[in-house]
Amino acid sequence: MRAVFGLVLILGVGLAGFAVYMAQGYFEETQAQLAAQRAAAAQAVPTVEVFAVNRSIAYGEQLKREDVEVIRYAEPFLPEGAFRTEEELFPDGDDELRVVLRPMEPNEPVLAVKVTEPGEDPGITSRLGRGMRAFAIRVDVASGVSGFLRPGDRVDVYWTGRAMSSGGGVEEVTKLIESNVRLVAIDQQSDGSSFNTTIARTVTVEATPQQVAALAQAQSTGSLSLSLVGTDDDTVAEAIEVDQNRLLGIPDEEVAVEAAPEEVCTIRTRRGAEVIEIPIPCTN
Repeated sequence: MRAVFGLVLILGVGLAGFAVYMAQGYFEETQAQLAAQRAAAAQAVPTVEVFAVNRSIAYGEQLKREDVEVIRYAEPFLPEGAFRTEEELFPDGDDELRVVLRPMEPNEPVLAVKVTEPGEDPGITSRLGRGMRAFAIRVDVASGVSGFLRPGDRVDVYWTGRAMSSGGGVEEVTKLIESNVRLVAIDQQSDGSSFNTTIARTVTVEATPQQVAALAQAQSTGSLSLSLVGTDDDTVAEAIEVDQNRLLGIPDEEVAVEAAPEEVCTIRTRRGAEVIEIPIPCTN
């Protein structure tokens, strides 16, 4: 009887120890899960509600209420110009709708730079900055960079024409007259999303009134050529001018300057019937 009692006691102590062990493991596992959840919550990025398109929208389409939906976007990475309320996106309701200026894909946030103002036409006027003007330049396959220009690109403008040389003659000169000018349209196309290569006949640039006057004068007195500037190129082009002598490496002829004759001052005096000139110091 005592043996049975001892056996039961030993078995009970063992089961109690096993239960304590299992409870301790469960407690440690729970603590680890709580710590992981706290760490994940600390690293979680706050989000905000913004309007995004729910389908692919092309350039020139009107943006309607059924084309957008609310999504959550990481607040620290929210692009500038996002619309967070329906009143911001559709201030005039369905009477004055915005027009898409750049193609957008589903779940892409609607930004102010990608749409026009309510009721505004999506033409060139909506792409011009404050105080800027649009000016058309005639181009061909050579001067238009073989058709690789697109709206939004930036170009340097070179003028080639006849100008007075340092020697007083007339010579052919090529000169950089405008640098880093933005294109707003190619022929009648102002959509920069097209990747088709076309040979343009005119390109329209965005320029200040002073630049417009310079470009108009240059186009009427010579020919203009464009040079495409790289997307990430932020360098400032220096003054560039090349004539035929510099192109061929011919040094410019020095123009001989004749020395001015030395001024001589005299006075005349009469001695009888003879008139004599006597040199004297010149005074200014």
